[in-house]
Amino acid sequence: MKTHAVTLDTAGAPAAVPASESASIVKATAAALPDQPDALARARAFAEPLLAFETLESGENTLAHADAVAAILKSIGGSEAMQAATYLVYCCQHLARPQEVIAKAFGASYAALAMETTKLVNLQRQARGADARTALHDDPDAQTENVRKMLLAFSRDLRVVMLRMASRLQTLRHCAATKTPADPGLAHESLHVFAPLANRLGIWQIKWEMEDLAFRFLEPLTYQQTARLLDEKRAEREAFMEALRLQLERELNRNGIAALVQGRPKHIYSIVKKMRGKSLDFEQVFDVRALRVIAADVNGCYAALGFVHSRFSPIIGEFDDYIAKPKVNGYQSLHTVVRDDAGRAVEIQIRTQAMHDHAEHGVAAHWAYKEAGTKGYVGVSASSEYDAKIAVLRQLLAWERDLSGPASQRARESKQGLFEDRIYVLTPDAAIVELPQGATAVDFAYSVHTSLGHRCRGARLDGAMVPLNTPLQNGQTVEVITVKEGGPSRDWLNPELGFLASHRARSKVRAWFNALEMAQTVAKGREAVEKLLQREGKTAMKLDDLAAQLGFKAADDLFEVVGKDELSLRTIENMLRPPEPAPAQDPDAFTKKARQSERAGQAGKGSVLVVGIDSLLTQLAKCCKPAPPDAIVGFVTKGKGVSIHRSDCSNFRNMASGSPDRVIDVAWNASKAGNGPAGGVVYPVDVSVEAADRQGLLRDISEVFTREKMNVIGVQTQSVKDNRGGTAWMTFTVEVTQSSRLAQVLGLVAEVAGVRSARRR
Repeated sequence: MKTHAVTLDTAGAPAAVPASESASIVKATAAALPDQPDALARARAFAEPLLAFETLESGENTLAHADAVAAILKSIGGSEAMQAATYLVYCCQHLARPQEVIAKAFGASYAALAMETTKLVNLQRQARGADARTALHDDPDAQTENVRKMLLAFSRDLRVVMLRMASRLQTLRHCAATKTPADPGLAHESLHVFAPLANRLGIWQIKWEMEDLAFRFLEPLTYQQTARLLDEKRAEREAFMEALRLQLERELNRNGIAALVQGRPKHIYSIVKKMRGKSLDFEQVFDVRALRVIAADVNGCYAALGFVHSRFSPIIGEFDDYIAKPKVNGYQSLHTVVRDDAGRAVEIQIRTQAMHDHAEHGVAAHWAYKEAGTKGYVGVSASSEYDAKIAVLRQLLAWERDLSGPASQRARESKQGLFEDRIYVLTPDAAIVELPQGATAVDFAYSVHTSLGHRCRGARLDGAMVPLNTPLQNGQTVEVITVKEGGPSRDWLNPELGFLASHRARSKVRAWFNALEMAQTVAKGREAVEKLLQREGKTAMKLDDLAAQLGFKAADDLFEVVGKDELSLRTIENMLRPPEPAPAQDPDAFTKKARQSERAGQAGKGSVLVVGIDSLLTQLAKCCKPAPPDAIVGFVTKGKGVSIHRSDCSNFRNMASGSPDRVIDVAWNASKAGNGPAGGVVYPVDVSVEAADRQGLLRDISEVFTREKMNVIGVQTQSVKDNRGGTAWMTFTVEVTQSSRLAQVLGLVAEVAGVRSARRR
């Protein structure tokens, strides 16, 4: 059977899950997932046919891995609903429409959890791949984006935290059990991202085991050496510690201090880290010999501490009071190191049972707020789902600051952490929003929805009204006050007033004002075009058809350039007024004088002289449209006088070859030709342009003729889609006084963007 690598980065056969040392805790996600009869059994039955014969990237059977992850969740207090969700996460890869199918069978909450977890796994895999390619595993900068994405994903759905940590722990367990090397990127991420997260959330039961397993794969020689040192005198050390445990417990109870004394597990990674951090030998590490005292209450903790210090010799500088000053993740305990009668160092932790439960399971208690009520767990009130999210969010933000602390050289120089440029705030329904440092309620509104930003008129931070330009802080709840309709203020774009810190929000405000100005420009252009159509008697003409004839895709595009004065209304007039046809000539007018020719309205108007003959009727040929100083020849027509052609005209060559006797010499009349519009003659000339088709092409070419004071009296356009994206052919009829002047203008037309050629026809 063919196997597939599913989206979760995990591994093989299920491993036994050790029982928690603490008393059982409340179910982790009873509030997040709805209770359903037999949800766990139904979810496993749903997943079994999809997963039974599939394997993960590490080679572990997918169904066996899901069983093991569910067992880990159960060991730390996960509800049956949470365990059921585990199986559904692994099914996403094998369903065509996973969200729809899971929602129909189990509900929208299960489907959302499965999709969010799968999405996060894919992001983490991409981040690990990038780290591997750039070899930046030890550089905090290399983890920044990955951690930030995890933070956002965890905040959107708190259940993802436990699913991801349990899945990763099982992956490492499988690799250790099968002696399969773990992927270095995965092991590094486990040690430097997942384990610190578990520590920040106070879930030490997972933290210690994940650290040891990840370290085992990253530094196998150091791990084996330390394990060997622990094993060398294990029996002797265990006998000593058991005797000391019984002695201390008996003496505490005899002195009226109710307490339970336990041994503590030895964690190889913590031993190595302490040896390296303090440059100690193995025998000097206090964690090798350690006891834990569980007292009845806080007073009992301090009483037990006093007795321990009186009974043994305390080591100066090795005492910490985390009860009076808890760690940021809520951890509470008394830590001290003493020497026994033989001078051997022993570390002793003293705490209450509630403190111990919190140390093992951390913020998992917050997720069971329904059972906790207003009392909460270990002093943390969680009277609602919102309070639970706030509690976890604060720990995640603190974890972010931990990672960004030393950061990089650049960060040290600027005294800023990796995340100092970002903040995380909450919507009123506790959804997380990421914003740049210094962001305001206006930035927040635009990040939620553009319409919300436009209509924003006020804001509350944690329930208190504040000015809109108040900078937001991490963890604040932001509520935006809006109006039904309206737009942004121009003051928001003034950087000195401090309304906007986000480039995204600033661009949306600018876009709103640009759209407003554009609407006004289009309205102005529409009014001008409609008035022109009324004057020309063309009100029945469709505006879109008019725009198409002028080379625009839509009427609004035409109105825009007219409103900006980028297209002259004269160009539109010329297009609407086709050239009037020349009046029919009288056959008997062949010998009329030049003045009669002028009154008859001929294009030449006496500008051409027929050599050797006086006062012959002449007309400029429409096929080649000659203009001074073109070389010209004459051809005597039947009843229409002398037709004047350019000497290179193909039509003339054809006619001359058939009737050479009708060819006569002609020349331009120097007294009339080329004197310009002021007192002489202008000549219509056709210009052919080939260009890449684009919006505004006709407008740009027309601007060249307008700028060069060359009147356009006719335009014809045609465009065709081709393998180059589209080609436009245009024929302009322009009035010139000298054809040499036209050559200069065509050079300018050829410089217009997209124009491939511009030549006289």
